[in-house]
Amino acid sequence: MSGEHQTSGAFDLLAEPVRRWIWRQGWSELRGLQEESIPLILEGGRDLIIAAGTASGKTEAAFLPIISSIVAAPSRSGFSALYLAPLKALINDQFRRVDAMCADLDVQVVKWHGDVGSSHKAAARKSPEGILLMTPESLEATMMRRPESASRLFRVLQYVVIDEMHAFLEGPRGYQVQSLLARLEQFIDRRPDRIGLSATLADMAFSARFLRPDDPERVLVIDHSAQPRDVKLQLRGYVKPGEISRGVSAGLDPAMSAMIRHVFDTLRDRRGLIFAGSRQKVEAMTADLKGLCDEHGIPDRFFAHHGSLARDERESAEQRLRDETRPGSIVATTTLELGIDVGGIDEVAQYGPGTTTSGMMQRLGRSGRREGQISTMRLYVIEPEIHERTHPVDMLRLDLVQTVAMVNLMIQRWNEPPSGIRADLSTLVHQVLAIIFQKGGATAADLWSSLVETRVFNVPRDVFAGLLRSMGKAQLIEQAPDGLLLPGQLGETLASRHDFYGVFKASDELRVVSDTGKVLGMLPASSPLAVGQLIILAGRRWEVRHVHETRREVTVAPGKGGKPPAFEGEPAGISAGVAVEMKRVLESTDSVRYADEVAAGLLAEARENYRMFGLDRGCSLRFGDEILLFPWTGSSELETLSLAMMAAGAPSARNGLVLMVPAFPEGCLEHALAKIAGGPEMNPLDLAGYAKNKVLGKYDGHLAEELLTWGYAASRIQTEGLRDIAANLLAGCEHPALLDS
Repeated sequence: MSGEHQTSGAFDLLAEPVRRWIWRQGWSELRGLQEESIPLILEGGRDLIIAAGTASGKTEAAFLPIISSIVAAPSRSGFSALYLAPLKALINDQFRRVDAMCADLDVQVVKWHGDVGSSHKAAARKSPEGILLMTPESLEATMMRRPESASRLFRVLQYVVIDEMHAFLEGPRGYQVQSLLARLEQFIDRRPDRIGLSATLADMAFSARFLRPDDPERVLVIDHSAQPRDVKLQLRGYVKPGEISRGVSAGLDPAMSAMIRHVFDTLRDRRGLIFAGSRQKVEAMTADLKGLCDEHGIPDRFFAHHGSLARDERESAEQRLRDETRPGSIVATTTLELGIDVGGIDEVAQYGPGTTTSGMMQRLGRSGRREGQISTMRLYVIEPEIHERTHPVDMLRLDLVQTVAMVNLMIQRWNEPPSGIRADLSTLVHQVLAIIFQKGGATAADLWSSLVETRVFNVPRDVFAGLLRSMGKAQLIEQAPDGLLLPGQLGETLASRHDFYGVFKASDELRVVSDTGKVLGMLPASSPLAVGQLIILAGRRWEVRHVHETRREVTVAPGKGGKPPAFEGEPAGISAGVAVEMKRVLESTDSVRYADEVAAGLLAEARENYRMFGLDRGCSLRFGDEILLFPWTGSSELETLSLAMMAAGAPSARNGLVLMVPAFPEGCLEHALAKIAGGPEMNPLDLAGYAKNKVLGKYDGHLAEELLTWGYAASRIQTEGLRDIAANLLAGCEHPALLDS
C-alpha cells in the first residue's frame, strides 16, 4: 500500500504474503472493522465478536489475521484454525473464498461435512494443517468415533471461528456447539481464541455469554451492525376472493396468480432471491414461475432451493446464479438467508411477513452488495376478501400489519432479543451419550464437569441426577460396578444411526428419484403417495410411477398438474417486540410510503376495523360464543398466559396472537384474569403441568414426566410480566365490543 495506505497499522501487522494478496485484490484500504479486528486477533488471548452487515468484510476481518498467523508460524502437526457454520452449503461457499485467499500462501484449507468423500477426510486426518471448515455434526462425529484422530487434528488449534453466530444462539444446535467447544478444549487441553461473526445480533452481552459461557468478560465486541445504508422497499397487497380455498397454487387463486405474475415480470430479466416461506410454497411458486417461462417461450430462469432437495439440485441452482451473465432467480426458504454467495443480486422478494426481523434484515442485505447498488426488497402480502362470515381476526389483516411492523423495526435496527431459555434437556441427553462414547465411559462427576460446570447447561444437581436415572431406565446408559457410566443397549442402537450426530428430530422420509435415476430430494413419509399421483418437487411437475416401500423410495416421471406435498415443520412464533409494534401500527394514522395502493387500502381497512371493534380502547371482543383477547404480546408469553388461564379455570385456544375464550359461564374469564393478576407469581412448573404435549426434543421421549415438566417450564414458560398482561386484559374486558357472528 502506498500513500495513505502506509499509515494502516493493521495492514503493517500482517505477514508479507498476506499483504501481497491484498495488493493483488486492488483494495485501496482496509475496512474499519478489519482495521479493528486484525490487531486484536493477532495479539490473541481474547475472544472476539465481529458484528456487521452482509458484504461488510467480516470473513476477511477474521481470516486475514488468522492466515497471517499461520503463514508466520506454520504448523504441520494439526489444524491451526477451525471454522464452524450452520449449513453445508455455507461451508462450500466459504471454502471457495478462503481457499482463494490461501492459494498462493502455502496454507491448506479443508472442508469437512456429510457430503465430502471419505478419501478427502482420510487425507486430512493423515496430514492435518492449516484451516478446517466443518459443521457441528461433523465435529461431533469426529470426536465421538475417532477421538484419537481428533487429538491429532486439533492439538495445535489456535482459533475457532463461528460464522452466522446468530443462527446458533438459541435452540438445540446452539447448546451442541457450546458443548462441543467446551469438550474440545478439555480434550486438547488448550484454550483457542473464539471468533463469532454475525450480521444480526440483538444483545451483545447475551452473545458474549454464548461465545464463552464460562468467561464472557474475556469477549471483546466490534459492532458495526448499525451503520446506515440506502434501501428501496415496496409492499404490494393482494386480495383473495372469499370463495377461494387455501390452496397455494396460482391456478387456484387469482390473487396468488397476480402476485406470481408480478414476480415474473419484475425478475424475468434480472437476478433475484425470492423467499416464499414454507417448502410447500417454494415448490408451488417455482412451478408456476417455470410455467410462465414456458408460456413466454424463454429459458427457465427460476429455481427451487430448500433443505429437502437433493444436494445436486441446490448446488445447481447456486451455481446457475453465480453466472452473472444470465438472468435468474432462486425461490427459497431460509436456506439462502445466510451468506451463501450466489453472485450479485438485484432484488429480494418476500412472500408474507417472514419469521423474524433479523431474518428480514439478512434477506434485504443479500441484494445491493456490489459497488453502487442499493439493497432492494419487494414484500408481497395476500389477505382474504371480507364478507359477512369473515372472522374478526382476519378483518385486522394481521399478516399485512406484521409485515409493516417488522419493516419499521428493521429500519430502527431492532432485532429479536434472546428468549431466556434456561436449558434443553433433550440436547443434554444427547451430549451425555456423546461424551460417554467419546471417552469410552464417564463418571457422573465427569459429565457434570463437562456439561454444567462449563455453564453450557443451566440445570440443578437434582435435575441432572434425575436425567441420568431416566437415561438408565430407558437403557440409554448403564452403570458398571465401579460407577463408570457406559452405553446401554438402546444407547448403542441410537448412536450407531447416521442421524445421531444432529440434535434435531429426523423425520421419516422417502427418497424421490426421477425415471432417469437422478435423486431429486426427500419427501415426508407422512404425506402418502400413490402411483399416478401428481406432485411438485424441485419446482417441477411429476407423476408417481412406483412406490418402493422396502427401499423407502419413490420413482417419478415428468407430468402435468399436481401440487407439492405438505412438508413437516413447526411454524415460528412472534416476538413480543413485534406484537407491540403491530398494535402501534394499527393505532397509528401514519401513511406507509412504500405500500402500493392495494396494500395502503388494506392497512386503512385494518385500522378502521380495529377502531370499530373498540380495540383502541380495550383488548377484548365478543364474537358469537367466544371472547377474543388481544394481549399484543409474543408467542411464548401468549402460551404462558393460555396455560395460566387453564390453571385458573378458563380454558382458551390460540389463533396467532389472539386468545379465544368461551363466553360462558358469565364472569369466568374475568375471574381467571383477576386470579392471575392479583395472585402470587405463578410457578412455571405448575403451568407446565397443563401442557398437553411436552415431548418436543429428539430425546424427550426417554425422560420421566417430572423431567419433561421441568424442561418444558425451562424452555417454554415466560412468567415475567404475566400478572401485568392479565391486569391489562382485565381492564380491557369490562365492556367488550360485540360483533354478530
